[in-house]
Amino acid sequence: MSKAQEDVLSIRKQLEKMTEDGEQGQALDLLRSLGEIEMNLGILTNTRIGMTVNALRKSSSDDEVISNSKGLIKAWKKFVPDNNADKKEKSSNQDNNGKNSSHADKNSSSDKKAVEKTFEQKKASSTGDEIRLSCRRLLATALRGEGELPEGTVKTPEELAELIEETIFLNNKSTNPKYKNAVRSRVFNLKDKKNIELRDNVLCGVITPERIAVMKSDEMASDEVKKQRELFVKEGIDKSRLAIIEGTKSTIMKCGKCGKRNVTYNQLQTRSADEPMTTFCMCNECGNRWKFC
Repeated sequence: MSKAQEDVLSIRKQLEKMTEDGEQGQALDLLRSLGEIEMNLGILTNTRIGMTVNALRKSSSDDEVISNSKGLIKAWKKFVPDNNADKKEKSSNQDNNGKNSSHADKNSSSDKKAVEKTFEQKKASSTGDEIRLSCRRLLATALRGEGELPEGTVKTPEELAELIEETIFLNNKSTNPKYKNAVRSRVFNLKDKKNIELRDNVLCGVITPERIAVMKSDEMASDEVKKQRELFVKEGIDKSRLAIIEGTKSTIMKCGKCGKRNVTYNQLQTRSADEPMTTFCMCNECGNRWKFC
């Protein structure tokens, strides 16, 4: 990872925190720092800084922050594929003033041409199936969202929806329940207001229609949801370990499920004091639990 990309990622995290907290006192300084970094398509794609700056612009009430955000987005827009990419490249090649583009600029131009050519060639086939048409409309609505489209949108939400739906259909061979569930999952995640990044990444071509069509739920989830899931898994593991550590191991009792004699048990007084204690057992082999009263 280049030094420039590391700097952009660091600034992105600070801007995202400011956008969430609403405290944007240092936002202007960070935006000016971004303007001093030599940007290219690779950095923009890997860091997704454009979406962060755009989100800051929408949430800020400071005219200077809004103006600087717009200026950066406009400057970075030249790295995003456009219909005049070929003309610009030809014009550059025919320049007789002896000025040569830098190596980074050449790579950027090449990347833009490749991305543009790829998306120009992508076009979903038409269909008269009412179920498929309905699914395409649902996906398009989810992609369009409630606000304006992000800078650098590669195709219209309707065109992208058609490509996503077609990939899901081809993977499932028909409009079966599995196909419908796949469409619902994508619609749900694309409409999630806490996961705007997913929608913007699809619209800007960072995530291709073919990729979003096969992504699992945990891959589409927002960073917040992923952290919650990791926490739940850790808590589950900790509880399991705690049961093993605090319990008493025994080879006398036998698990009724797997037949092994590797059991941990705890005894608790769950009834009145004159009643015997309840023994809670757990098989350390298969995880089966049971109790003796």
